[in-house]
Amino acid sequence: MGDEPRRTLAARLEDRDRCRFTGRRAEITFLDRCLDAADPPASVVHVCGPGGIGKSTLLREVGRRARDRGRTVVALDGRELGPGNSVLDDTLRAVAGDDRPVVLLDSYEQMTALDPHLRHELLPALPDASLVVIAGRGAPDPGWFAGGWESVTARLDLAAMPPEEASNLLAAHGVADERVPAIVDWAAGSPLALALAADAANADAGWNAARSPDRPDILRSLLHRLVETELQDIRPSALSIAVVARATTPELLRAVLPDEDAEDAYRQLSGLTVTEPLGNGIMLHELVRKALLADLRARNSDLERDLRRKIADYLYERAIAGDPLLIIDMAHLVENPLIKWGFSWEGSVRLRIDTVRPGDAEQAQRGRTLGGDPVLWPAILRYFTEAPARVAIARDDRDQMCGYMVCMSLATAPNFAETDPLIGPWLAHARKNAELGDSVLWQSAVDFSGEGRVQAMLGIAGVLRSGAVSPRFAYLPVDTRVRGAIDFVKAIGAHHVPELDARFETMELLCYRLDYGPGGLFALVRSQIYAELGLPAPASAGSPRPPVVDLETVRELLKNFRVPRELARSPLASGSSVAERAEFVRDLVRSAAAEAFGDSETEKLLHSVLVAGYLEPLRSHEEAASRLCMSRAAYFRRLRTAVERLAEHMAAGSGQR
Repeated sequence: MGDEPRRTLAARLEDRDRCRFTGRRAEITFLDRCLDAADPPASVVHVCGPGGIGKSTLLREVGRRARDRGRTVVALDGRELGPGNSVLDDTLRAVAGDDRPVVLLDSYEQMTALDPHLRHELLPALPDASLVVIAGRGAPDPGWFAGGWESVTARLDLAAMPPEEASNLLAAHGVADERVPAIVDWAAGSPLALALAADAANADAGWNAARSPDRPDILRSLLHRLVETELQDIRPSALSIAVVARATTPELLRAVLPDEDAEDAYRQLSGLTVTEPLGNGIMLHELVRKALLADLRARNSDLERDLRRKIADYLYERAIAGDPLLIIDMAHLVENPLIKWGFSWEGSVRLRIDTVRPGDAEQAQRGRTLGGDPVLWPAILRYFTEAPARVAIARDDRDQMCGYMVCMSLATAPNFAETDPLIGPWLAHARKNAELGDSVLWQSAVDFSGEGRVQAMLGIAGVLRSGAVSPRFAYLPVDTRVRGAIDFVKAIGAHHVPELDARFETMELLCYRLDYGPGGLFALVRSQIYAELGLPAPASAGSPRPPVVDLETVRELLKNFRVPRELARSPLASGSSVAERAEFVRDLVRSAAAEAFGDSETEKLLHSVLVAGYLEPLRSHEEAASRLCMSRAAYFRRLRTAVERLAEHMAAGSGQR
């Protein structure tokens, strides 16, 4: 017994996933042939279908079957990749020496910009017996079926699960009673919906999907059941972080919850049926996350706000240390809908950013707004034909073009941009200010849908793909005919530069310039999050910081706030007598308390609780709670938050004189 290898949680999760896999017989039969045959029917297989249809589940099953055959398996998720290709390059080159590697690329809609690089550089270097399975929401690029690739490439379209397979999936999840037909009908063939329904049915024997014809109501009922069952044993603090953050990693949990076992909390979250891998972490399914976020705000808005701030601080520190892709996670924390209109990644559920394909220029010209102007369009066309790297295309889950952008920095602007009637003067203006920092310049950003999410993704993609590593300024073209454009540039603090406005035959484009500030884009986004929380702007990276003050030190100061001799012993004290040293510490704490909280009602309440509890204490905490018209539980919860906030502020040195 003692010599047996220790069983891991990963093995348990693998067994559970294996037992629950069912259906997709035709697809599995074909993929087995690709794994086993000496002359396989395909070496590259595209698995296509909408979100929730079971693409990721099928890929995991292929991975298991390949490992059972002794083959090396590597898996990548497109959501963890940015505009660059280093992660993909390193991963595929690492297995180029294996005899029969199996490469699984999930969420491929997030990485189609790397299509040409994958076909021309990476896959040709893999061994002859390799199998590459690519799962994505859109149709494969036509390039996969041309130039010889058509002889080794196949496409599998995952359709809705037929009733028989849906029933089998429910049975694999432990549901095989009279409620199955109603659940199958409600789920409409979605494996994800079936799994959620199975969890609800297992949790409540009296629940029946047939009793509510309103599917959104059923979904809310499902999520309610999940909160009461599967989630009830999950650490509330860790779950709350997963609800607020876009992606949760062990490092994030460790930073925000330093007094808890981050690894154990992460294992709990990873084992949930409503989480899925994302990069080095996990994410909650979006429907579940939104429902739980609404619940968290209703139950404990203070906790939600405090977590949003702490997560923003963690992401900011990581971003300025060299991880620019975290701007996507930081933008996720911004609440202002005016800003989200032009800077958000939420549309990635059904949209993706792609490279230019043949025929895209013609579609762009037929699109609404910028593309239609007979004077401006020839300038735009040159980027499509002569500098396609400066163009990004937004496509929906049906692979239809729904917008585009042209974006550059001073270093990446093509030579002909100098003669562009719009961007040429902007480049000259940016060069005059180059000593203050780099600039990112949008020549155009066009949303054919008019829904805003296309515009929002183009905003983030432009920054990441412009070539400006840490831009100080952004130049934005504003067509006043586009609903929401003026509101967006004003909400983010951009300023109109009238001398750079451009008039064309059918439109006028205004130039707005946004100064990200000395701290760059990351500092601006963090300041926006702080402003929404009613907090003063945080110190930027590089600001001088005095010695760190920990939470326990501040607790001791507050506990002894009326005991001069104890205060005089504090390492923070200064002066020649006990009274002088004690008063110095009191002044230090009072000054920090005056600065640590914002102007919103919630922030003012936290300050009032701190004053009533410690700085000008009443006879007891119970009397303080009564004076503030709060329950005892709410009072102590806010007091704890206020003390932690004070400690963090003093640790950052803002309260030092």
